[in-house]
Amino acid sequence: MEASQLVSKCYDSQPKYLQIKAGLPEDYRSLKTIGDLLEINYRLLEAKEQLRQNLIRTMNENGTKYPGIIGYEDDVVPGLDRAILSCHDVFLIGQIGQAKTRLVEVIAKNLLSPIPVIDGSITNDTPMDLPQDDLVSLLEGQESSGASPTFHISPESAKKIQDNKLDTKINWIEGSQRFRYVLATPDISVKDLVGYIDAIKVAKKGVEMYKIDSYSPGQLLQAKHGIFCIDELPVLDPRKQVALLSVLQEGRYTTGSYPVVFEPKTAFFATANPIDYTHSGKIIEPLYDRLKSHIHTHYPKTIEHEMQIILQEAKLANCLVPVFVLKTLARLVHKARTNSEINQAKGVSVRFGIHGLELLVGESERTRAISHKTIPVPRHSDMYCLGQIAKFELSEIDDTLENRKKIFDSILGDSIRETCLEYIQGIQQETLDAIKQEFSGKTFQISQGMVWQNGQVSYSNQLLGFANLSNLVQSKLEQITQEQSSLAKNTNAKNIETSENTEAELKAAILEIILDGLHYTTPKIIDKKDAGYVAA
Repeated sequence: MEASQLVSKCYDSQPKYLQIKAGLPEDYRSLKTIGDLLEINYRLLEAKEQLRQNLIRTMNENGTKYPGIIGYEDDVVPGLDRAILSCHDVFLIGQIGQAKTRLVEVIAKNLLSPIPVIDGSITNDTPMDLPQDDLVSLLEGQESSGASPTFHISPESAKKIQDNKLDTKINWIEGSQRFRYVLATPDISVKDLVGYIDAIKVAKKGVEMYKIDSYSPGQLLQAKHGIFCIDELPVLDPRKQVALLSVLQEGRYTTGSYPVVFEPKTAFFATANPIDYTHSGKIIEPLYDRLKSHIHTHYPKTIEHEMQIILQEAKLANCLVPVFVLKTLARLVHKARTNSEINQAKGVSVRFGIHGLELLVGESERTRAISHKTIPVPRHSDMYCLGQIAKFELSEIDDTLENRKKIFDSILGDSIRETCLEYIQGIQQETLDAIKQEFSGKTFQISQGMVWQNGQVSYSNQLLGFANLSNLVQSKLEQITQEQSSLAKNTNAKNIETSENTEAELKAAILEIILDGLHYTTPKIIDKKDAGYVAA
């Protein structure tokens, strides 16, 4: 069949394939040339329609729409669903560390279908970008008519079709590869966004200044058929924001006096911190209006969600993360977000908890695991190192290092106390009385560097003289092991399940929270001195 007939049939007929995702043939990996696409009457769907259809498919199959996004089920996710189903461009508004950019990346990865792109194209050129007559001309070895002022594919892609015709190679490009992220900084230029006339190309190729061959594409065109995400939109000055107006209103733009219209065919997402766009008024009104759906994000509302996010995002060595250490860390972050002396307008990022867990594992390695050749198991006694990642600002008092340390130590102490008391609750009074009696005339030594079993002053050796305390540690080990297994099952997280290699050091960590808990009870069962714990 001649090229003109093949193209005409493809453009005018229904697709001849089953779809496994929006617009994606079930055997798409076997389609490797333009000829293969034309044979099955391939139909390209635009990015917003791909998002829409794939979201509908995922909802019908009860699949996970936004994998890895935790705590947004009741508000942010419904708002996103509505925006995507309405084919809206989206404005995400929220403080630092609320997964705004991560959310857009997840959408690109999971709700965009792979598309066929001409081999080597940096602007995601597909054969079906071309009008029917132009594609026929190129397949017959001629130049396209060029009558339209619209950019369809790059000159490089057009040349490949001219040279290779129906055998022109295509590559299937995933949604994540069609995601373009731009962090708005003062040095971002209009040229970075929309492209520019490249003087080097003019000189090297000998082309005319205003021919398409002299154009170098910007980020918008490199996101063609994908998602363009601009982070911290208010940072862009008004002149640069104006460059985005026609993209949002009409789906097209021009650059300078260049006589070509560009259609990136992208889904547009922008993010901002509320303090920037409301207090400083940095987004120009027409652009603000054209971002159709405005969705407000938030920090995790529960300790459980905070724990899940910390576990999911932290990059950890081989270790065991005790559930009570994770609870205390999540409490610490939540208390920082509600403390009146911390500047809440700036926010307290979830990264505080993520980086905190990484630091705790490193601290347990530094103080015990390396010298005793054990697997790191963080404890409450390790947590005083967290001051080095406490990235918050004070508002009610002078923002000095001394005041920050004072506030941090206070909320950390409260977090440790609440978690310790949680694990002391329910213990019978006669057991508490028996433990108090055991401490009569004795001191139980503790230190951050002490391990469960290593010489005379190890925790296990000391417990030989504290039978009731030892029994309590064993019973709490069984309770906490079950909590660890339940958390591992619910989160699919590594570094949570206990094993023979970690049980001893987990018992050491449990012993510390029990001793602290007995110290925090009212009235106190034991008292804390420099040398260790003694009877109250």
